[in-house]
Amino acid sequence: MKYQIIHAGESRSFADDHPLVAGAAESGEIAVVIGTMAGTVFTELVDRGRKLAILIELGTECLGAHTGESRGEEGSNVLGFARFRLGDADPSNLVELVRQPRTTEAALAAAKQVLEGAGLQVAVCADFAGRIIDRLVRPYYNAALRRLDEGLATADDLDTTLKLGLGYPEGPIALLERTGLSHHFHVTQALYEAYGDPAYAPARRAHVAKQRG
Repeated sequence: MKYQIIHAGESRSFADDHPLVAGAAESGEIAVVIGTMAGTVFTELVDRGRKLAILIELGTECLGAHTGESRGEEGSNVLGFARFRLGDADPSNLVELVRQPRTTEAALAAAKQVLEGAGLQVAVCADFAGRIIDRLVRPYYNAALRRLDEGLATADDLDTTLKLGLGYPEGPIALLERTGLSHHFHVTQALYEAYGDPAYAPARRAHVAKQRG
């Protein structure tokens, strides 16, 4: 199935040497818009209705921010996606594919075929800010940072306990310091503004990291 890549600024999901980018054609029945301005570039596409599927790279925002919403019946040939990447770490092999209530099954199947054909694992989710992973793990990271502030244990002991007790390959404090506490701030702040849930409010250490730039 032929697809084209439309570049719209720097992409957090895909570098130029990724098989998805390398395998693209100059045109195709599927358009994949990648980059920080993907939503803006999508609105300027003149042939949107003629594509089998259009994929828009998302940040933390909802797909509906770009396509619009109406009475819970939104959806078309347009899907959102984000390849999960924690801070400055390399992108994972997981792509969260965002559908709306009336996303066409043909568009969903085509999107999965293109992404999986490039060696990626696809998880399909509804259109919520933050999608699956960030909504699940960010409160956990915040809790670990707050327990460190409270003096429950040292950072090393917190990390070791969670690695040995739960089998995690890396503790949360070490993981966030390696991948960027300031990035954790930006993600959790966006989720806190979207949902108002105190569990998403950025922990103090994330605020400090953001202030230090």
